[in-house]
Amino acid sequence: MNKHELIVAAAAAAEMTQNDIEKALKALVDVTVAEVAKKGSVKLIGFGTFEARERAARTGKNPQTGKDIKIAAATVPVFKAGKAFKDAVNAKPAKKKAAKKKK
Repeated sequence: MNKHELIVAAAAAAEMTQNDIEKALKALVDVTVAEVAKKGSVKLIGFGTFEARERAARTGKNPQTGKDIKIAAATVPVFKAGKAFKDAVNAKPAKKKAAKKKK
């Protein structure tokens, strides 16, 4: 699902206009990016948490030459899914009962 498809689906589910949903989505993304950029976190209970984490400097390998390269330390954005989200993704579909054959 791309951004446009998300906006269309959310507008239908919320019975709102696509323009209103698009403005809300843009505001939500902007606020989330700004907060994580300040090394804060955005917690949406049941959905997940967006936060910044420090990644230590490390040594990697150039895949073309095989030589060691130094990878600098960095701050990276991370999303950790909440329990309800994980449960929804891992839910198994209900099994259908097999129809009995008539003799």
